[in-house]
Amino acid sequence: MKVTQEKLPESQIGLEIEVPGELSGKTYEQVLRKYMQTANIPGFRKGKVPRQVLIQRLGSNRLKAAALEELVQSAIDQAIEQEDIEAIGNYQLQSSFEDLINQYEPGKQLTISASVDVPPRVTLEKYKGLSVKAEESKYDPARIDETLERYLENMATLVPVEDRSAEEGDVAVVDFTGKVAEPGQAPEEFEGGSAQDFQVEIKEGRFIPGFVEGIVGMSPGDTKDIEVTFPESYPQETLAGKPAIFTITLKELKEKELPDLDDEFAQEVSEFETLAELRGSFEERYQQEAEEATAANREKALLDELVKHLDAEIPKTLVQREVDYIVTQTVMQFANQGIDVNKFLTKELVANMRNNARPDATERLRRTLALGEIAKQESITVEEEAVESRIKEMMQEVDDPAKIDPERLHQVVHEDLLKEKILAWLTENSDIELVPEGSLTPDAEAVAGSESEAAASAPNTESAVEAETGTKTVDVVATDVEADSEAETGEEE
Repeated sequence: MKVTQEKLPESQIGLEIEVPGELSGKTYEQVLRKYMQTANIPGFRKGKVPRQVLIQRLGSNRLKAAALEELVQSAIDQAIEQEDIEAIGNYQLQSSFEDLINQYEPGKQLTISASVDVPPRVTLEKYKGLSVKAEESKYDPARIDETLERYLENMATLVPVEDRSAEEGDVAVVDFTGKVAEPGQAPEEFEGGSAQDFQVEIKEGRFIPGFVEGIVGMSPGDTKDIEVTFPESYPQETLAGKPAIFTITLKELKEKELPDLDDEFAQEVSEFETLAELRGSFEERYQQEAEEATAANREKALLDELVKHLDAEIPKTLVQREVDYIVTQTVMQFANQGIDVNKFLTKELVANMRNNARPDATERLRRTLALGEIAKQESITVEEEAVESRIKEMMQEVDDPAKIDPERLHQVVHEDLLKEKILAWLTENSDIELVPEGSLTPDAEAVAGSESEAAASAPNTESAVEAETGTKTVDVVATDVEADSEAETGEEE
């Protein structure tokens, strides 16, 4: 069988295959005999249908199409083996199947044009002596005090206040009605702008700017109109940037009583006996987090620079596989969170997920190819003993080893260890300058700040303390409210 190869873009090989007439005829006859033995034709016993009757009843094109399906697949498989091509994925015909049917005459030579994906053609122009900057994440001792303050807030009790007006830091229970106040028009109530028994902490950023600040100075029983303006970045577009009037009635006022920060408190919120031990655990954790963040920044900087020197044509098959993997992992994360994925995973949503995953999939493949080329050039390998040792460590943490696919686990561990060795080599052979945290991403921080501001200003008719801070506060009057489980376990959110 004569095969002509052609290099195509996107790491494909074009194949022009000349199928000899003997093979084209033989395949057609085999398919025809199969139909003659299995077809149900009225008036004939199965296996006794005459050839011409079968062709007349089923149609010549249908039989030719069936023969072509087998012929094309077997011819391409044979061509790939004959030419020793490392194909990945399935083949793609260069012409329509209908055109092939029209060209196909059993017993005569047939030319099939197809293409197959092959492993990427990779060129890494530079990988030694890379020069990059990476942000250094440093441990901040102040985080310990901030964390302990949050724990104290979680364990706070709310005590009713009756002998004074509202102050910053209090918790107010209010009824309110909001109206949009367009210039020259009568104020109109808007959907979601009213609530009763709404509990809000009097603290800047807890609601729309000016709302909680207007409660300061009010006493229980007071009613007051507070004028505010929704931020331009407000998520509800119909309200963004518009002036509004909230009529607020202060029904209850409470102040927080914090527990003492001592050994007894440490025992209540954690497994530690003393406050000093609790502080020490936070210090160890935050130092480790800073080191891991710095390592991640260093790795990202190196990989971002490395792929700049990569020239690779990535076949669609590999991109598609990586997209499938990313989407599958995302769906599994939803399922692990208790979400019924069957209820919300529509075809349109999956299609959007796949489109959104494509750039990330391509970038991940480029990084993998670049690292693989370094391993190839520098003969970096992983010893089997190291793989088995890592697997043994991992299996000790598994509750049900029977659910683990040993072959897949071996593959994943081998890939992880190889990546670690390549990155270690790359780090040793590169110039990495550590710079202060945030110095390389000022724009991203500004965007994050504006998003936080918008989120903080969004109205919420749940308990403001819970909704805005992720905590619940124990009310000495409303004893049915439970303490936040985080405060009980000592785990930070």
